[in-house]
Amino acid sequence: MGEKELQMPVKKLFLWVRRQSKIVKIFLGVVTSLVLVVILKFFIKKHNHFFVLAEFVHFVGLLCLIYKLSTLKTCSGISLKTQVVTEIFLGVRLFCGYIMSAPIHFFLDLVTLVATIWVIRMMKKSKLKSSYMADLDSMPLWHLIAPCAVVAILIHPHTRHAILTDVLWAFSSYLEAISVLPQLRLMQNVQIIEPFTAHYVFALGIQRFLTSAHWIVQVYDTSGAYLYLAGRGYLWIPMVFISEIVQTFILADFCYYYIKSVISGQLLVRLPTPV
Repeated sequence: MGEKELQMPVKKLFLWVRRQSKIVKIFLGVVTSLVLVVILKFFIKKHNHFFVLAEFVHFVGLLCLIYKLSTLKTCSGISLKTQVVTEIFLGVRLFCGYIMSAPIHFFLDLVTLVATIWVIRMMKKSKLKSSYMADLDSMPLWHLIAPCAVVAILIHPHTRHAILTDVLWAFSSYLEAISVLPQLRLMQNVQIIEPFTAHYVFALGIQRFLTSAHWIVQVYDTSGAYLYLAGRGYLWIPMVFISEIVQTFILADFCYYYIKSVISGQLLVRLPTPV
């Protein structure tokens, strides 16, 4: 069976999904996500591997941006603010990681931070700065940082470490969950996304899904008890779980159009108005 013959049923499926109502699309998305979680649970035995895979996917997404910046010599469509927020939450998490993280997580966060700093540096270079869409990258950073800081002070894990470390860890977790919002805002303004930026955002969507899958599997394996583990703060894990799920659904819409474009053989991802 040729490639075209394989693509035809998939295209028909996407056309059928496209004709459905928004409620039906959401239902189908939830069912598909749960099926994928079950499949991942079957293949991934250790819960920690979900996080390792998610962090690796984020790094691969950044490599797509690095390739674009170094070869195409343009940063159009890339949100500098998302990169700055990523730099902040990774820096904070690495600071806390000396105490709270396993070595593999610390290493992956370190290489991801280095890649993020490289992207920021390239975007600020004079040769590429002119292609940065500053007017469309319009989300104020304090709209992201301030709420996360307030929520982190109110809701954070309770560990044997200093309370400052607990609050900073919570802050980095909340900030990571919403770090993609400036990138999504920019894409909503542009509406036509070139391939490498699309690959990067799709990687972020996969990362968020894997992280959410980790929480779902943990809750399932403990029959819900994991949400209220003593010593972690009774609202901490539910709050992180909810933030990850919400962010996954925010990115799900883009991932749908990304997959649709790939199946259709289009290089550009076209978003509707509004997204």
